[in-house]
Amino acid sequence: MKKRTLGMMISSLRKEKGMTQLQLAEKMGVTDKAVSKWERDLSMPDLNSIPKLAEIFEISVDDLMQMKTDTTENRSQNKVDEIIDTVLKGIGIAMGIAVTVLSILGELKVNTAFVMLGIGLASVSISLLKDKKENN
Repeated sequence: MKKRTLGMMISSLRKEKGMTQLQLAEKMGVTDKAVSKWERDLSMPDLNSIPKLAEIFEISVDDLMQMKTDTTENRSQNKVDEIIDTVLKGIGIAMGIAVTVLSILGELKVNTAFVMLGIGLASVSISLLKDKKENN
């Protein structure tokens, strides 16, 4: 299951209601910039305004708060995951380029080419499987 932050919940519920950020802001007594920051998880609504927000969206406070917060630790882990994903894809591309260049130069044995392409394919496959797992 994909993690949903409070900002994602607010954005999704606002759009379901066919409201603009400005309309929600007016109902909440804040600026549309504040709503924008909420939806981008740059700030959070005041704790006392959560019940009003739930009322506007016609859901319970419990339902509104059924989200995963994106903590600093989660953000750091996401950055590490992005770096690993980039490295895995880079290995796949590098192996493909290396095989192509070495074969053009006539410096590549067939067995070595298969090993290199296998490493590249495995790297890209790991990256794609990881992406698929995160989206489910």
